[in-house]
Amino acid sequence: MAQQAASLAADTTAQTAAPAWNNAPRRIGLYVLLFAGCIITLVPFIWTILASFKTHAEIINPATQTFFPNEFSFENYQTILNDPTLPLGRFYLNSTYIAVSNVITQTFTSALFGYVFAKFNFRFKRVLFWYIISTMMIPFQLTMIPSYLILLKFNLTDNLLGLVAFSWFSAFGIFLMRQFMSTIPDELLDAARVDGANEWQIFLRIVLPQTLAALATYGVLVFISNWNAYLWPLIVLRDVDVRTLPIILTWYNDRHTANLGLQMAASVLIVMPILLVYIVMNRWVVRGFALTGLKG
Repeated sequence: MAQQAASLAADTTAQTAAPAWNNAPRRIGLYVLLFAGCIITLVPFIWTILASFKTHAEIINPATQTFFPNEFSFENYQTILNDPTLPLGRFYLNSTYIAVSNVITQTFTSALFGYVFAKFNFRFKRVLFWYIISTMMIPFQLTMIPSYLILLKFNLTDNLLGLVAFSWFSAFGIFLMRQFMSTIPDELLDAARVDGANEWQIFLRIVLPQTLAALATYGVLVFISNWNAYLWPLIVLRDVDVRTLPIILTWYNDRHTANLGLQMAASVLIVMPILLVYIVMNRWVVRGFALTGLKG
């Protein structure tokens, strides 16, 4: 009996291990493909960082062109940080104010309206929801001129508030949060109502904690979008003192077309906050996308 049991266990182990062994070439191929994709994606960014430590002559001279700098030099960064015509601190504050303000307003309004559309029944609910979603199909270029005329009427041009005024609501954010909140059990909310909680308490204490991953993911997307925004800030902000970093980067690169090292260093300084935000929020972003796949 013992020998039969041992034989049966060995056969079961072999049958269990066989599929894993048969899938090994496929799995290795997938890992190789993913690794190659990561390399292709990261190499330009890594080269930009390394080039920021090179001199212009080292970058353009074919005889001295190497992937890594022959000698690391911080001269480009020192030149940028000591340039009196480039007060980076002010431009960082401008971009941070716009990005953070839009993250706060859009995540809150998206969560609030997502909760309403997910958990409440009212007249014309479906029509109103599809109307909001349909606004995602309207190109920004079509509403750019009317939006600018409205800001001009209220004296909000050359004002950072003008870049926040039309960003309080997001159709994509409402749709995203509505999809997440639809998965929250109604019994959980009904139990809170039975215990005497009002709708604001349910929203703030029960619903929002359940959707932190979605809020973090959407917040990172909003931050990146507003930090990198170029066309709309270029139109609204004509005064140099209130302009954002992407506009200043273009202006700075135009002034230093003969020095690629300075251009690379300026690009790294502007993109680093986005990288830091993603590193800090990486765990929540991955969790948010994973939950999106599970709930799809």
